[in-house]
Amino acid sequence: MGPGQNSAVRVEWIAAVSLAAGAAAVGYLAYKKFLSKDKCCKAMVNPRIQKDNPKVVHAFDMEDLGDKAVYCRCWRSKKFPLCDGSHTKHNEETGDNVGPLIIKRKEA
Repeated sequence: MGPGQNSAVRVEWIAAVSLAAGAAAVGYLAYKKFLSKDKCCKAMVNPRIQKDNPKVVHAFDMEDLGDKAVYCRCWRSKKFPLCDGSHTKHNEETGDNVGPLIIKRKEA
């Protein structure tokens, strides 16, 4: 093997490594875009409540609340916006720690 052949082998080797690295990078990016399950930040919070509305909003007058009101924050309550305890099952299934919003009158 002469000095010219050694240089040609080195150039071919560099070209092959560059091509493999480029293919690996493209494959990784395609995997992240299309197959990755890591989509936590893009998941919907509200699975079914008033999906035909652009925004779900509930307003209550303080006088109408009574002594205590318990509101859902997990979006899974069958009595939404009131809490029915659905967060317990949600927390067990997902490892989340969401709970209700409790509003009560201050004791005098």
